[in-house]
Amino acid sequence: MNTEPVNEPAIEPVKAKVEVLSLDPNKTPPCVGYFPSGFDPVKHPGSDGIQVYQHKQKRTELVVSPAGCSVEFVGTSYKGEAAAGHTSMYALGVFDKEAKTLKVMQICGNKILRLEPRVRGLEYMEPPPTETVEELSLEEFHDRHNKLHFTFSTKRTTEMIKKFAEIKRDEEEPEAKQNLDEKMKNVEVKELAIANTEAHITRQIPPYNDSATTPQEAYVLDKIILAGEWNYLQAIYYGLQNGEDFSGYPVFIRNRLDRLKKIEDENEKLKLASILEFITHLVNFKDQHSMDGVSSSKHHKIPHILNHRFNTMFNVGESRRLPSEKINLLHSYVMVLTLFSDKFMTDYTDISKDLRISKISTKQIYEHLGCKFSRQNGAFCATLPVPLTFPKLKSKKRQKKN
Repeated sequence: MNTEPVNEPAIEPVKAKVEVLSLDPNKTPPCVGYFPSGFDPVKHPGSDGIQVYQHKQKRTELVVSPAGCSVEFVGTSYKGEAAAGHTSMYALGVFDKEAKTLKVMQICGNKILRLEPRVRGLEYMEPPPTETVEELSLEEFHDRHNKLHFTFSTKRTTEMIKKFAEIKRDEEEPEAKQNLDEKMKNVEVKELAIANTEAHITRQIPPYNDSATTPQEAYVLDKIILAGEWNYLQAIYYGLQNGEDFSGYPVFIRNRLDRLKKIEDENEKLKLASILEFITHLVNFKDQHSMDGVSSSKHHKIPHILNHRFNTMFNVGESRRLPSEKINLLHSYVMVLTLFSDKFMTDYTDISKDLRISKISTKQIYEHLGCKFSRQNGAFCATLPVPLTFPKLKSKKRQKKN
């Protein structure tokens, strides 16, 4: 045996600039091909061509033709690992030694292709790839959806799902209906809580606390943005760090990015960025489900957990349109969050443009939320005094018939 130590070359650390590239919907994303047959592409640097074919049904085929070889290598996105791993996400990093840069880009699992050898000139008769879609009943869909939540969600979210399941079971089972009266006898009824709930439903406003002593407590932020949703509201926070372009965001958000950058406390900055992103999703959700602004919000992606909640909260049915009575509720949620983002003194000029409503209508909604108005630097701003006082609701009177 040769026991002499091998002098391995020392590895010097390299300082490189890392650049994360976002996917461009107008460009074809990169493909990664690997050779399970043992073919070494380094030993065959020349090639007749590397071609990528894109089917109209978004199937991808990669063909590598080495020079001077009677074999070509073909990889497809509709067979093998690529077909099974279409939901997985990976990252491709390209390091440039001379420029000292590392570029990283996301790659979907169906773009990592297994390159199988094929003899040139021979025709491989393969049945056309078929996409089978498994039709699930509503119960099966909810069952799978809940299993995913139990596996990946937080403890608080899973407990909430269990409670909803118990409530649904109590409503559907005959025995539970018979025992409902006995259960209600043991429930302590609080008149103040009932009045608060009725007012919340009638007024179409977010959850509030009319006995609050500070504006921060007047509207309950933890019930507007739920605990499990904060982790999905970090795009603006990390986008500022990566220097991303925010030109496609609402005017209200763009006008507050400079103030967001100046915040030194990272926890405070993350909280404000998350509130601004929640506003962004609400504005785009309204545009996607109404006649106004559909084109501008067409490519905006709302996280599934938020999209599911918005559809439920705003009663979006099969028509995919927001009911007129729920549009004011969405406006109220947006405007309450503008108060949180502007420390409860907000100029409502820009948010009225984002929601595509007049300043007069915007002012009326702020008044409906219990806001007052003052003039600051030549502009009217909405403020939130405490305790909350709401304008009286006008009830329609029926005309008496003679």
